[in-house]
Amino acid sequence: MLTLHQSPTDPAFVQDPYAFYAVARAQGDLHHWADYAMPAAFSQAAVAALLRDRRFGREIPAERATAPPPHTAPFYAIEAHSMLEAEPPRHTRLRALVLRAFTSRRINALAEDIAQLCHQLIDAFPPGEFDLLPAFCTPIPVRLIARLLGVPEGDAPALLGWSHAMVAMYVPHRSPATEHAAARAATDFSAYLREVIAHRRSRPADDLITELIAAEQAGDRLSTDELISTCILLLNAGHEATVHALGNAVKCLLETATPTEALAQNAIAGTVEELLRFDAPLHMFTRYAYEEATVFGHTFQRGDQVALLLGAANRDPAAWPDPDRFAPGRTPRTNASFGGGLHFCVGAPLARLEMQLALPILFARCPGLRLAEAPRYANTYHFHGLERLMVRR
Repeated sequence: MLTLHQSPTDPAFVQDPYAFYAVARAQGDLHHWADYAMPAAFSQAAVAALLRDRRFGREIPAERATAPPPHTAPFYAIEAHSMLEAEPPRHTRLRALVLRAFTSRRINALAEDIAQLCHQLIDAFPPGEFDLLPAFCTPIPVRLIARLLGVPEGDAPALLGWSHAMVAMYVPHRSPATEHAAARAATDFSAYLREVIAHRRSRPADDLITELIAAEQAGDRLSTDELISTCILLLNAGHEATVHALGNAVKCLLETATPTEALAQNAIAGTVEELLRFDAPLHMFTRYAYEEATVFGHTFQRGDQVALLLGAANRDPAAWPDPDRFAPGRTPRTNASFGGGLHFCVGAPLARLEMQLALPILFARCPGLRLAEAPRYANTYHFHGLERLMVRR
């Protein structure tokens, strides 16, 4: 296994990680990424295999677990009840209960809300140059999740602030200040949701929190701590990824001068899949080995960690011809942008629906939309999204 050196905060890498991925992938499926001190999977075959290999999982083996610094305790208390960090049987129980509430019927019922919100935001676009991220890409997912959960839409700025502070814990250059901010956000977010959940227990409504409270399987229900972690996961994971996906999508469509036919009703689903493949909003997901396992020529020991590079897998020429070209008419093939296996993203249908509705509305309402300056990606790896997207109508 080769050892590769590439800082995830290097400016050139932040703007274009695909060049590093291509060089690494050409030399093999798995390499040791020295900057993360772990093996990393670069090929589509390796990423897909490891996503589904039950010898690997998200939960840290007990003998490798260490107590987090005391000041981060509120943040990790949320993580402790998150299904994203759990494995069977705990994950099976949590996911089954969540899916009983987070149904396709509830998601599809949001279509009209999504369309109306898009039009409202476009109506409020300022004249001249403006940043499309806060004007369009950011408010759509956060306000929809507020509606979905059943919390006041006016609380969206607070939800957004808590979300940003908490997901900053996943970037490679986090500082003590980042950790303290995440702990405060976790404390405030938990207290907010605890109050909302208590209110919903006595006054049920037609919202996801009420459905999560009522979700039951064989007499088992989610505890209050599990409800809080689930709501935070839906906001943090769903919102953060969808904002990046929308921003990256608009950037790509404008830079490639994609014909409007690609956004037509009969083509939009395929175009969205290609947009997600071409410039995924999340580039790394990690797993732990639960037993000795030899995969793609490397033997893992129990407790070893491996990085699955979703963005690299999506540009593998062994899976997609000419993968560095955006081709909206490309024959659809499952990409890695939403993960896979037991931890396939529960919010994927909602993210797809938001993109399939928001993008055609944006470009139909703003046919002259164009970039006002070269977009730049934010230094937030393993996320991959823009720091701003200046446009002109």
